[in-house]
Amino acid sequence: MKFKLLVVMTAVTLITGCADSVSFVQAATMEKVGFLHGLWHGCIFPISWLCSLFMDEVAIYAIYNDGGWYDFGFFLGLGGLSGIGLFRD
Repeated sequence: MKFKLLVVMTAVTLITGCADSVSFVQAATMEKVGFLHGLWHGCIFPISWLCSLFMDEVAIYAIYNDGGWYDFGFFLGLGGLSGIGLFRD
C-alpha cells in the first residue's frame, strides 16, 4: 500500500506542470483540441483542481475545445483513467 501511495504521489508531482490556462482572447485564435486532450485533461483533473484553488492561472477545462469529442474524452478521463483503481484491494 505504501509503495502504491509513493507511486501515485510521484506521478502527481510530475504531472502538475501539465495543467494550463489561456485567456478568452488567446483561446479565440488557438487550434481547437479534441478527444485526446480531453482524455488527458480528465486524467489530470484532480491535480488541476487542487492547483486552481490556489493559482488563478491554472484551469481545469480547456475553453478552446472542439465540443462533444473533447467532453467525451474529459469525462472518460475523469472516471476510468484517473488512478482511483490503484487504491482498491
